[in-house]
Amino acid sequence: MTDGGRSAPDRLLAVLAAFDHAHPALSLTDVSRRAGLSLTTAHRLVGALTAWGALERDADGLYHVGLRLWELAALAPRGLALRQVALPYLEDLYEATHENVQLAVRDGGEVVYIEWLSGRSAVGVHIRVGARWPLHATGVGLALLAHETPAFQQDYCAGPLTAFTPYTITDPVRLRRSLAEVRRTGVAVSSRQVTDDALSVAAAVRGATGQVAAAVSVVVPQSEAQVPTLVPAVRLAARGISRALGWQPEHSDRTG
Repeated sequence: MTDGGRSAPDRLLAVLAAFDHAHPALSLTDVSRRAGLSLTTAHRLVGALTAWGALERDADGLYHVGLRLWELAALAPRGLALRQVALPYLEDLYEATHENVQLAVRDGGEVVYIEWLSGRSAVGVHIRVGARWPLHATGVGLALLAHETPAFQQDYCAGPLTAFTPYTITDPVRLRRSLAEVRRTGVAVSSRQVTDDALSVAAAVRGATGQVAAAVSVVVPQSEAQVPTLVPAVRLAARGISRALGWQPEHSDRTG
């Protein structure tokens, strides 16, 4: 295996990118293979990252993401800082519904979940903190996408739009109609798009300048969903987080 003439930063990032939710623990050989690097290069880079604290090696010789990266991630304004502001309102939404409550931000064409509260009897979801899903397939994703620029929406709707269930929106015309409805009502309702037993209601969270910074949602069993009851609770949570971030309602008239 060759390293393909990649720069040193690219090779370093390739090592870190070898880890994901499906592969949280890797041997050196695994890192080499997944990063597309020679074993010698992988050994050198993994050693440097481990010495710095970005990776940790367990008793079985497997490598994991280290706490040093967690410390850096805590500095991200759209990560733990946003989570800390939002958490009291997420907890209130959970207490009002006793269902899954989520907070997510957009990263490119995906949502990244930065907080998730779940009850023992809540519907099962394929979500964890740090998980990514396409924007069109989730309530929080639709809430975020609906407030993006027309150019971004046009590019995204052009696809490809991955289907996860028979109900996932994959038609660009239908997706654009859904986004218009989100802007009209202020909430996104996503039914059976990731799993065929769940429905989510989501609303956008605005920052101090009025720009959409995140989205909050509640996920319930589709067969038991009482959307008219959930909408006010989700709106209240989104508005509370927005105000805590410094948003003033009059800004909403000047932003998408």
